[in-house]
Amino acid sequence: MSKFGELIDLNIPVLLDFYAEWNEHSTSMHPVLRDVAAALGDKGKVIKIDVDKNKELSQALRIKGLPTLMIYKKGEMVWRQSGEQDANTLIGILNEYL
Repeated sequence: MSKFGELIDLNIPVLLDFYAEWNEHSTSMHPVLRDVAAALGDKGKVIKIDVDKNKELSQALRIKGLPTLMIYKKGEMVWRQSGEQDANTLIGILNEYL
């Protein structure tokens, strides 16, 4: 979990996508997240986290629905939402934390 701390302890917003390959809603978010990452460039990060490979972290963060999206900045969670989102909505939310 110390690795997780390093991921989120940045001065730029970090969008985390908790997903599972077997979850249709999760996989439909992949192209959306690529668009978000491209739009952000180096002003933010998008990180995908497979809940099946990161069970301990997923349990610690109480991930129930998939996909679950979170934005961290300077180590603090500033936004969290379960369910699919469109690229423009996510980019707009991330821009609030730039």
